[in-house]
Amino acid sequence: MTSSVWHPFTQHGLNEPIPQVVRAEGALLHCADGSTLIDAISSWWVTTHGHCHPRIVAAIADQAARLDQVIFAGYTHEPAEAVARGVIDIAPSGLQHVFFSDSGSTAVEVALKMALGYWNVVDSRRVSILVMEHSYHGDTIGTMSVGERGAFNRAYEPLLFDVGTIPFPVAGSEQATLDALAAACAAKPAAFIVEPLVLGAGGMLVYPTWVLREMAAICARHDVLFIADEVMTGWGRTGTLFACEQAGVSPDIMCLAKGITGGAIPLAVTLANGRLFEAHRSTDRARMFFHSSSYTANPIACAAAAANLAIWAEEDVLGRIATLSAAVADRMAALDGAIFANPRQIGTIAAIDLVTDDRGYLSTLGPELRAFFLERGLLLRPLGNTIYVMPPYCTDAGQLTCIFDAIAEAGAHFA
Repeated sequence: MTSSVWHPFTQHGLNEPIPQVVRAEGALLHCADGSTLIDAISSWWVTTHGHCHPRIVAAIADQAARLDQVIFAGYTHEPAEAVARGVIDIAPSGLQHVFFSDSGSTAVEVALKMALGYWNVVDSRRVSILVMEHSYHGDTIGTMSVGERGAFNRAYEPLLFDVGTIPFPVAGSEQATLDALAAACAAKPAAFIVEPLVLGAGGMLVYPTWVLREMAAICARHDVLFIADEVMTGWGRTGTLFACEQAGVSPDIMCLAKGITGGAIPLAVTLANGRLFEAHRSTDRARMFFHSSSYTANPIACAAAAANLAIWAEEDVLGRIATLSAAVADRMAALDGAIFANPRQIGTIAAIDLVTDDRGYLSTLGPELRAFFLERGLLLRPLGNTIYVMPPYCTDAGQLTCIFDAIAEAGAHFA
């Protein structure tokens, strides 16, 4: 039977197999053909504690039976209030207000609108945004504008707005990045947006905590709003609850999504400090923050997020993350240095480059590697010749062995 579904980031003309997943638990996906896959990338970086976590599933079922949806413009409900309180309690200091949305892309769109809206209402002409080279912040028009230009967004170039770009802090050349940021901030842009400590879709590129700390300090000195996109890095992926913690950074705006519900259901939040909120608060209705979606703060999604917050509060999640991170590090160290290059890891995120002339996101190697791993019962989705893992925190030693044995085999096969 031919499917009518148009899948994301999928070239249907290649006729690649598209497995039908029927059930999941923990780190495993069960397919309609009876096969089982180890979800080594947390189903696009969203699943934290494991698929179908009992506490989150129960919270969803309970909430669905009581209140499924209600307009959030001028109305509220306890699941949203609980999530807002809970997130503020664990967020970096200074973040005091929570704006709900539906995905990482929308969380970033909200952040950009908050920043530009702030400068508009305080009567400034600050209208430009600074970004980091190789960044990825989403696939809406605004988020593509602040991401790396290339294959992802070339067709939509006429719609994208101009930004200032800061070079990625390559090891040994970090000062060039800081100098470029200081020079750009002197021109009084509205904001600088960055993925803290690791750039995801740009190739799992890792940079030091001191660079993040200094970038935030430069922005503060020039009164440039600092936006931390923690959509991927949040909820423990880098070894701490939020990546900003490692640098002692309190951003003006922070974006969260993916793991906020444990990966069970879509939800996102954009956190802002009091300065941005107060600039929009007025008796003048024209100064309100003009953003929403029909499902803003959906009660079922918020119930899942509240259950996730309870898991973080009551269980030793960071302990599980530390154990998994150490196990990943051991297996990364065992990979052949003649076949693989540039190993990097932060928390449970690990990446390595297969040595080849066929590089880049659109290399033929990417689909070949995906097929290779699928045949071995793994969900891995390399970024061209960059193979990365980002497993759920429940992944056990045997599953890790399967993952890294297959990566080693792929290296020997494709090198």
